Amino acid sequence: MKQARPYPRVTVTRKAARSLAGGHPWVFEGEVLDAESADNGDVVDIFEENGTWQGAGLLSQESKIRVRIVTRNANDRVDEAFWRRRAAWAWQHRRVAMGGRALPGSEPDTNCCRVVFSEADGMPGLVADRYENVLVTQVGTVGMERLRPVVYAALLDALAADGEKIDAIYERNDGPSRAKEGLPQYKGWWDGLPAPETPRIMVRENGLAFDLDIENSQKTGFFLDQKYNRRAVREIASGRRVLDCFCHVGPFGLNAAAGGAELVRCVDVSQTAIDLARENARLNGLDGRMGFTCANVLDYLPELRADRGRLREEGGPFDLIVLDPPAFTKSRGTVSHAARGYREINYEALRLLPRGGYLATCSCSHFMTRDLLAKAIAEAAHQANVQLKQVEERQQAPDHPILWGFPESHYLDFFIFQVV
Repeated sequence: MKQARPYPRVTVTRKAARSLAGGHPWVFEGEVLDAESADNGDVVDIFEENGTWQGAGLLSQESKIRVRIVTRNANDRVDEAFWRRRAAWAWQHRRVAMGGRALPGSEPDTNCCRVVFSEADGMPGLVADRYENVLVTQVGTVGMERLRPVVYAALLDALAADGEKIDAIYERNDGPSRAKEGLPQYKGWWDGLPAPETPRIMVRENGLAFDLDIENSQKTGFFLDQKYNRRAVREIASGRRVLDCFCHVGPFGLNAAAGGAELVRCVDVSQTAIDLARENARLNGLDGRMGFTCANVLDYLPELRADRGRLREEGGPFDLIVLDPPAFTKSRGTVSHAARGYREINYEALRLLPRGGYLATCSCSHFMTRDLLAKAIAEAAHQANVQLKQVEERQQAPDHPILWGFPESHYLDFFIFQVV
């Protein structure tokens, strides 16, 4: 490299250089040979041991992921203007990918969407979700923690330039992953903007109203990655009796009811989630066709199969079942155990469905790859002595972009089948 660079130098192994050349943005602890005079959270230049420049990234001295790439362009200076460009590109992607897909008469799809998806948007360690006029953020790396004021300002200005006003930012920095970076856990309103009176906010998605608790709900308050998958369920729900398993605050069930389902039963192990789902049904005038049960789905499905009276009490028999479970695995070492879990819940659902019924099923763990999930579903169908006709195969919504070369960014796979 001919031009001078202002950043500390990190030397990495040939193996790391090959991975970086293939598009993966991480350098692991064991791949670092030297990190000269660099402080935790610094922007650093990455060189292969033969002296070849590989990119610039953010250093995390306490993490197994030691450096996360932010640019492979040697002309870039990672300054405020750099992050403003990244913020503008991230918002532009949402406008292009989602700006013209709103349901007729409904709010724009960009009113509720993920604005920044970490490495996939070149902003590693940052997730930012938009809920109307509020951003909910999660910061997971020490480098991004240091950059928060700069990056937040860049996001606010990028949206403002497009006529989109954000009034507040709520930080959900309470995830356990922060401990791996030596960062404290906390949550609350960012002090760079006035704090609203309550973390309960009213939002609209797919034309439906949702009362969200962004302080206490899972993730940032909602699972935005399923936006278009929920529409796919809505499109086949008319006249059907629907069982929505792992319902959270009810978005799949509400979409099914809005699509004309005869009845929807929502089930979740969290009473708080069930209470919010019930309230969301009332807000949308759909509570007359929806019922709610607080139960562990892993126990609930076999109970319905074993007790036809209980099945009728719950609104069955059902002819459309939605399975949207939490990630059964968050590490490579537990994939085989997770595969058994996916096989079991799909088997139980298939045993409840009649011939001609429909199953919508998914996995939200990148360790449980598309092929592993498909294999588990196929084994469940064989065990249940049914055949599956695929209606649709889907992924996460495009506001959660999949970055090629970085398989960790592809984490959600979604299928709809008819039982034949």
